[in-house]
Amino acid sequence: MTTTELLEIEPGELRFVFELKKQSSCLVQLGNKADQYIAFKVKTTSPKKYCVRPNIGIIKPKETCDFTVTMQAQRTAQPDMQCKDKFLIQSTVVPFGATEDDITSDMFAKDSGKYIEEKKLKVVLISPPSSPVLLPVNGDMKQDPSNEIIVQKDRVPSGVENIPPPLRVSAEVKGLEPAQDMREDRTDEAIVPRHVENVGDMKPAKDDVQLNLTKDSEESESRLSIMDSKLREAEVTIMKLKEERRINTQEKDLLKKELEVLKRKINTKEVQAGFPLLFVCMVALISVAVGYYIHP
Repeated sequence: MTTTELLEIEPGELRFVFELKKQSSCLVQLGNKADQYIAFKVKTTSPKKYCVRPNIGIIKPKETCDFTVTMQAQRTAQPDMQCKDKFLIQSTVVPFGATEDDITSDMFAKDSGKYIEEKKLKVVLISPPSSPVLLPVNGDMKQDPSNEIIVQKDRVPSGVENIPPPLRVSAEVKGLEPAQDMREDRTDEAIVPRHVENVGDMKPAKDDVQLNLTKDSEESESRLSIMDSKLREAEVTIMKLKEERRINTQEKDLLKKELEVLKRKINTKEVQAGFPLLFVCMVALISVAVGYYIHP
């Protein structure tokens, strides 16, 4: 049994940028440190939450292989951004020239007697980078709570939200002055889109449910129409078979009647063709008697 490390995994943990109702992906690279073919398999404690592509594979000696882990869109946030999900990467030596089609679940069974290397990866959730926008409200600089409307010319370097009073930072926030005019002149372009985006975030679940219901109803209707057409075809076939059976029965009865008529004709012909034996005997006796009297 070998104790040499088979795979080198980069990075050592899975880091996902966590945003509600948005997917996040992480790329993992596996490096084969051995001089043999290595088969790997990726497992997770939450298979419905993550999608791994590919989750199995073969790595040639001294080569690398990448796989992507995608975290599905989540509707609720983890408390304190703490995630207990984990991934397990199993690897083992396989024969030279093996392919993905040769990989089976028995290869990674611990009771198979083979050396199975296992490495665990933790999941770390990262907050998305914030892009605050400062807008003047009643003469004071305050951060826009929505954080959704971002104007390139009004973007302020990080740390601007920590600036004390406006009098001290008048030179630094000089570039924010157009934001006030833009807020007054572009009400329809700034406030209305924000409302639309908020409403759009509130309704995706309902829209998804409606779409799923619509698809299910359409599929059920199509299946019902197909079943109705098949039932109609079956009924037509049954009617045809019944009609053929009735015709065959009538033909059979006709044939029986014709056979009986033929038998009767044959019997009458046989009777008419010969003479009865008693008639022949009587004629013979009469002939003998007549001959005896004629020639005494």
